[in-house]
Amino acid sequence: MEIEVKQLKRASLVKVSGRVDSSNAPDLEKALKELMEQGQFRIVVDMSGLNFISSAGLRVLISAAKTCRRWNRGDVYLAALPQHIMETFELAGLTRVFKIFPDTVEAVGNL
Repeated sequence: MEIEVKQLKRASLVKVSGRVDSSNAPDLEKALKELMEQGQFRIVVDMSGLNFISSAGLRVLISAAKTCRRWNRGDVYLAALPQHIMETFELAGLTRVFKIFPDTVEAVGNL
């Protein structure tokens, strides 16, 4: 798994590529927590390069979203989900939990 973090004017962009599973989900959690500790609560996760996400990865995203939404500080938006990852989110009922956008530009524009 690779994680790239970019600071934009309106939000932080986190590009995740490869596989997110139980062995590397803590790395994603660490990257998101570091952003939140710096006061960045408006986060867009670009999942265009993601091949697989396990329940551990989903848990990290849900936890980050809860932290960002606390006291109306911000939110976690998801962008550019591949079709098979989108199906996973639909099966898990997470399409109601996250705002999902077709690309990062639209996600950042709506945050």
